[in-house]
Amino acid sequence: MQNKTRTTIAESKEGTIDMLQWDAKGLRPFASSTNVGIPKVSYIDATLPEAQLHQNLSTQFPDSYVQFINFSDDGNKLLFSVSSDRDPGSYYLLDRQTNKAQLLFSSMEQLNPEQMAPRQAISFKSRDGMIIRGYITMHPSKDHKKLPLILMPHGGPHGIADHWFYDNDAQFLASRGYAVLQVNYRGSGGRGINFKTAGYRHWGDLIQNDLIDGVKWTIAQGYADPKRVCSYGASFGAYAALMVTIREPSMFKCAVGYAGVYDLPLIFKEENVVRNKKAYNTVVDFLGTDEEELKRNSPSYLAEKISTPVLLVHGEEDTIAPLVQAKSMREALVKANKPYEWMLVPNEGHGFYATKNLRSFYQTLEKFLKTNLPQ
Repeated sequence: MQNKTRTTIAESKEGTIDMLQWDAKGLRPFASSTNVGIPKVSYIDATLPEAQLHQNLSTQFPDSYVQFINFSDDGNKLLFSVSSDRDPGSYYLLDRQTNKAQLLFSSMEQLNPEQMAPRQAISFKSRDGMIIRGYITMHPSKDHKKLPLILMPHGGPHGIADHWFYDNDAQFLASRGYAVLQVNYRGSGGRGINFKTAGYRHWGDLIQNDLIDGVKWTIAQGYADPKRVCSYGASFGAYAALMVTIREPSMFKCAVGYAGVYDLPLIFKEENVVRNKKAYNTVVDFLGTDEEELKRNSPSYLAEKISTPVLLVHGEEDTIAPLVQAKSMREALVKANKPYEWMLVPNEGHGFYATKNLRSFYQTLEKFLKTNLPQ
């Protein structure tokens, strides 16, 4: 680099290069990939011993992604992981001198990957011509025609994206017979800064259009029954899960909001936003400051337009989406005389971690969906 020139060593037209594989010394990348679609390794220098080792290991784990984590100082031992859409991941220690790998442990080892549902990468054009990508998960034992569909928007929304790798919620719902649609709407991460910023100040319109267009695409493919569609999401995903029912009321039969944000003006009153200039500026970038516009894009101000049963789930100690958000939504539903169910859990924050609370949540979710979206 003495002449200060730059050389492109990896590029992708699909998305951001965000997965690199490094040589034993940690100084030279030998492979790259992107999280858009199904990750595919591209070798920067296939002649390097580490690249050849990676290729050999990949052939031993077909339909999986092999990730080199770290080498020992002498380069003779390698810690690597193997994961896929059906497998949460296993970790191995390879002795390069004996060429033997030892399984250290597996994530969620009681799961049988062969019984899990494959995740299909999809893409479609939004109504304004933008290419939108995502995933659909359907259990292999089911006939993939006109299944009840769960639209599951991810949180964030900006810079976050759903990936091909194992997704616990998608697998849970697929095991119950639902097709699960995850859309990386504009604003999501993994596709560059322009795609990310395309969702700024469009939480209530363009992002919702992408989600709705994804449902329409799924129905057009014959995967989903247009009469059996529900939305479920957490954090921003909860916001979107309710907003899509407002934007397209005839499409959805129910909505589930988990640890959600529903009242956009309230965000500007949160302690972190009031006291932290950086946080405040970020919220302004995302939402703008026009209070009337914020209200026009807040489910809690639009409850009279919700025509489906709603399940609201929240933790009392949530500091990311404070409890006042869920209470605002509940009060709006009560005032509009709309059907809803309420699950408030003490000693939990932005998502549940205690096993008993997770079990209770999934049981409640399953019952709610079964009632409103019959198989």
